Amino acid sequence: MQQMATTVTLLLGAASSPGLAAGDGAARDGFQRSRLLPKKRQQRQRWVLCSLTYGCLGLGEPGEAGGRSAASPVYSSLTVSPGGDAAVAVVSSEQKVYDVVVKQAALLKRQLRPQQQQAAPPAVAREMDAPRGGLGEAYARCGEICEEYAKTFYLGTLLMTEERRRAIWAIYVWCRRTDELVDGPNASHITPQALDRWERRLEDLFAGRPYDMLDAALSDTITKFPIDIQPFKDMIDGMRTDLKKARYKNFDELYMYCYYVAGTVGLMSVPVMGIAPESKATAESVYGAALALGLANQLTNILRDVGEDARRGRIYLPQDELAEAGLSDEDIFKGVVTDKWRKFMKRQIKRARMFFEEAERGVTELRKESRWPVSALKPRLECETKLHIDLSSLLII
Repeated sequence: MQQMATTVTLLLGAASSPGLAAGDGAARDGFQRSRLLPKKRQQRQRWVLCSLTYGCLGLGEPGEAGGRSAASPVYSSLTVSPGGDAAVAVVSSEQKVYDVVVKQAALLKRQLRPQQQQAAPPAVAREMDAPRGGLGEAYARCGEICEEYAKTFYLGTLLMTEERRRAIWAIYVWCRRTDELVDGPNASHITPQALDRWERRLEDLFAGRPYDMLDAALSDTITKFPIDIQPFKDMIDGMRTDLKKARYKNFDELYMYCYYVAGTVGLMSVPVMGIAPESKATAESVYGAALALGLANQLTNILRDVGEDARRGRIYLPQDELAEAGLSDEDIFKGVVTDKWRKFMKRQIKRARMFFEEAERGVTELRKESRWPVSALKPRLECETKLHIDLSSLLII
C-alpha cells in the first residue's frame, strides 16, 4: 500500500497516555481473567480495552437493528476455536501486540540496551565511524531524506535535542527504505527471499555490523537509546504480509497488519522521544498510545485509499463486517456508492477516530523537547481525521 510514508511521518512524532475506558463490569472481569491487564485496578491500561471495543463497531451501534445491545460483551482478547472438549485457546492479535508492548516498556524502564547491542565489540564502533566521512555525514544524509519526504515533520524535529532528532531521522530512513521494498519502483521484483535478506541485514545492523552509511546511523542510534529489534522485525513481517495477502477476514487480522506496518513505528520512536520526568503515566500506557496512533493512521489510510487499493486487487476492509453490512467485494470493485456503503464507512470512520482520540490525549507525557514534532504535525493530523474517502474516483465525506 502507498501509505507508509504518511504513517512514518505521523508516528515518529507522537505518543500519549490514555486512561481507563468506560465499560461494563463483565467486560472488565473478562479482561482480568485473560490477564491482559495488571492485577492492580489503578494500573489497568485503557488502550487494550479500547482496541477491543473498536472491534465491535462494524457490527452496529446500540439501538440499531442488528446492533449490539448494552449487555453485549466486548470482543474477548482470548478466543476459543471450535472443537467442544478439545477446544484450543487462540490468542488474539491484541494479546500478541500487548506482549510486545510490555517487553518494550520494560526495556525502557530499565534504560538498558538490548543484549545484541551490548555484545557489539569496540572495534565495530570505530568501524562505523570510518565509511564515507563517518557518522556525522551518515546522520546528515538521514536528515536530508527526512526533509525531502516529510518536510513539516522534519522542521518539527529541528526543535528537539541534536541527539534525539538524529536518532529519529535514522529510524525514519530505515522505515522508508523498508516500505520501498514492497511499494517502491522495484516492488514488482521483490520476493520473500529478498525480505529475508533484509531481515538478516537488520540483525547485522543491531549487532554493530552496518552495510552502509544509513545503516550506520541507525546502528549508532541503538547504542544510545533502549531500542529493541522486535518492532523492526515485525515491520518486515508486515511487508511479507503485503506480498501474500489481499484480504482480511476480520478486524483481528487487520489489527495485526496495522500493527506490523504502522504501530511498530510508534514502538520504535518512544525510547527516543522519551517520557517526561514529571509524567505520572506508566511506560506501558505511553507505548500503548503510540500504538493507538499507528493503528489510527493506518486505518485512515485504508479508508482513504479504498478505490486505489481495489484497482490493485486489494481490499483491506474486514470481510466479516462487509458481509454484515450486506456488501461484497464486487460492490467495491464496481465503485458503487449506496446507503449500505455509507453506513458501513461511517462505522469504520468512527473506529479510526476513536483510536486518534486515544493517541492524542497524552502528548504532554513526552519529554518537553520532543513535543514539537507533534505540534508541527497537528494540522496534518486534523486533516487526516476528516477522512475524505476515495472509492474509484467517487468522494464520500
